[in-house]
Amino acid sequence: MKIQKAYTATDVHVAGEAFRIIKDAPFIHYQSLQQLDEKFTQSYAEEVRLLLNEPRGFAGLNGCLVVPPFSREADAAVVFFNHEGTVPYQYGGAVAVITALLECGHLSPKESNEYHLETVNGVISVQAVMKEDEVVSVKLNSKHVQVIKSNVKLAGIKTEYSLVQADQLYAIFNKTDVPFELVLDNLSQVQQWGQTVNGALEQNEAIQRVVLLDDADVSNGQMKTVTFRRDNFIVRSPGFGTAAACCASLLSGGLVSMKQPVQNESIFNSFITVELAEQSESRSKFTFTSRGFITGMQTYVLDPTDPLAAGFLLK
Repeated sequence: MKIQKAYTATDVHVAGEAFRIIKDAPFIHYQSLQQLDEKFTQSYAEEVRLLLNEPRGFAGLNGCLVVPPFSREADAAVVFFNHEGTVPYQYGGAVAVITALLECGHLSPKESNEYHLETVNGVISVQAVMKEDEVVSVKLNSKHVQVIKSNVKLAGIKTEYSLVQADQLYAIFNKTDVPFELVLDNLSQVQQWGQTVNGALEQNEAIQRVVLLDDADVSNGQMKTVTFRRDNFIVRSPGFGTAAACCASLLSGGLVSMKQPVQNESIFNSFITVELAEQSESRSKFTFTSRGFITGMQTYVLDPTDPLAAGFLLK
């Protein structure tokens, strides 16, 4: 084997969603995190393919490049990315990064439990609680969430949905309109439903996520969701943005008071807890509680004779 390049990375899953955290990418010159974000897709195209594509990665893997911060108040800076390019901010990515930095000793624990990550959207605050050198809980706040429209009819299908602007624009459908339960045994039916709805919404390119919500037990602080990307790929976690969007939709319809935390569960039985942090007539903010789990620390190498050096994706 000939080694042309080598990269080390820490893999973390947050409620089932996988993140690959990289701290030793090749040096390039940049004067701000925004400039690094702008250069990223071109400057690190080979690294993205190598570290996110199969056989080393997979279609649902997210990347986090950690660099020294520009802001004096930040503990670290991070650029989030996926197979399509950079992402301004990922809630799960923030949980993954702070977990890896603390548990690997790159950040010293603080008595306040409060840490700051610099992103292209500004510096965000997270609260990470450690016990016996393990991060057992991470709290962070959502952006403002707003219900755009309710009871929107979907042409060609007997169902309605709500449009909610959170970190992305979500179309939220209720499980009462489908004949199956949101359990792993019904995954094929769930996938078929998602493909059908995504096809019916084809002309509405502004919608970035489609959510199927089971709110039957929301009065007891429980709900269940499945989130689809527009390429029909199922998001592996319950979804931070999904949880906020669904709670905002339920609040606007008077279906929940949010006086108690609500646990959003995925079809894979992972969960995120969401609480109402702030509410006005038109917008809401929420606090998420989750945690990350380190699943591996690996060195990935590029062999120039490897016929799959650029990788591939199976969806």
